[in-house]
Amino acid sequence: MNKLRIRKNDTVIVRTGKDKGKTGKVLKVIPEKNRIVVEKLNFAKEFIRQDQSKNIQGGIMEKEAPIHISNVMIYCQECGQGVRVRYKELEDGSRVRVCSKCDITLEKAE
Repeated sequence: MNKLRIRKNDTVIVRTGKDKGKTGKVLKVIPEKNRIVVEKLNFAKEFIRQDQSKNIQGGIMEKEAPIHISNVMIYCQECGQGVRVRYKELEDGSRVRVCSKCDITLEKAE
């Protein structure tokens, strides 16, 4: 299994499929299936059965479905498009993800 370059809270852009060109924030990463869940993208209908004991009203609900990682790219704010990611080693020995086009760090400041 390959190491995933996409992490939770990254901004990604969809390259293929019905949501092509849209951007969103990664809500969940599923590494064993190489899939991610992106906020407000790739909606699927879920049918909910009514359950009176749990006070649940039945009906049709829409929720985000997983997208394969190969269909998205990390979105660089500086470049304004999807980019590949490289790793750069800092002086203190830690590694950070860097945009391969403009060499800007993609890590969020914490």
